[in-house]
Amino acid sequence: MNWNTILIRYGEMSLKGKNKSKFVRKLKENIKAALQELTTLTMRAERDRMFLYTERPEELIRAIEILPTVFGIQSFSPIAICEPTLEAIKQTSLDVIGNTETEGKTFKVEVKRTDKTFPLVTGELQQELGGHVLRAFPELIVKMKKPEILLYVEIQRGAAYISSHIYKGAGGMPVGSNGHSLLLLSGGIDSPVAGYLMMKRGVSFDAIHFASPPFTSDLAKQKVEDIVRQLTKFGATIRLHVIPFTELQQAIVKQVPSNLSMTTTRRMMMQIADRVREEIHALGLITGESLGQVASQTLESLTAINEVTSTPVLRPLVAMDKLEIIQIAETIGTYPISIRPYEDCCTIFAPSSAKTKPQLEKVRYYESFENFEAMVEEAVNKRITIIPSEQNEEEFNDLL
Repeated sequence: MNWNTILIRYGEMSLKGKNKSKFVRKLKENIKAALQELTTLTMRAERDRMFLYTERPEELIRAIEILPTVFGIQSFSPIAICEPTLEAIKQTSLDVIGNTETEGKTFKVEVKRTDKTFPLVTGELQQELGGHVLRAFPELIVKMKKPEILLYVEIQRGAAYISSHIYKGAGGMPVGSNGHSLLLLSGGIDSPVAGYLMMKRGVSFDAIHFASPPFTSDLAKQKVEDIVRQLTKFGATIRLHVIPFTELQQAIVKQVPSNLSMTTTRRMMMQIADRVREEIHALGLITGESLGQVASQTLESLTAINEVTSTPVLRPLVAMDKLEIIQIAETIGTYPISIRPYEDCCTIFAPSSAKTKPQLEKVRYYESFENFEAMVEEAVNKRITIIPSEQNEEEFNDLL
């Protein structure tokens, strides 16, 4: 039997009504990008499903490895296609089961009969196919809940699709279907997870990172690059904007009392990020803040930080605890990168005791004695923008 087709089932996109075609087009684009290494791949998108075809078995296997990282897919299956007749379905079912290990395995038949003109109703067809398979493979054990082998038969007008395995997709929405934002990427555990979760909701983004050489090292820069590369595996090319932050951060330490310096630092970062966001035509800012996790993430601190921008600030981790965030970071592969012992600028200049309830009037007062506006503008103008997989390393190192 020639296994050359994968059936992709949409997830949440099925609820999109008149806008569904836009989401399907974006999903198709993202799948093409994710599978660009597969030279024989062709695709056909329908309203409720998508088909991938390839002439090479090794490309089919590779597609199965990559597709779980593509947001917008509920599930997918390698399928055999046959005529929608009982005899053809019976024979193809045996062929499909014959391609799996059956000794001592549990088994179940599941039928979806979209074509209501088919002569047998769903229950009758399940019994007919189940008996037919068991006669050919008596070593199988029938189990109705969570069987090891699920013979899935879908009958459409003109064709029947048969598979023995349903792979779980990433769910969510296709990246880029819900606009573009800017992720404040520190290099720690939290912000990469925030970016991942926004990608799952269909948001594409650029990333912005604040570097304070010589206090932050070249290894810290490499860490952020590697995080960006890891996040691109989930369906989007990510540009990285690196901001020279040393002068501004030293001015903050000099002018603002230490217990308020972190609040001012975050306010300056937010202003710079908002300027860059405007230049790249992004719609929002994304941060990895979790309510109450550190002093700069209390409700009072967030209020003081938010005061410098009217742009929507997306905080997908706001109600998560650290263990939940770490679990996601481990799952998506950013955790081992984030825990490399190379400090970012916030860690290096962190005060010994920061205000958890900063008074906005005091923050503004101390900021008024320094021309931070000019330094913000200079930092924006001196940024280096790269795509980590394609950057000019010499140019990037010049910044550090």
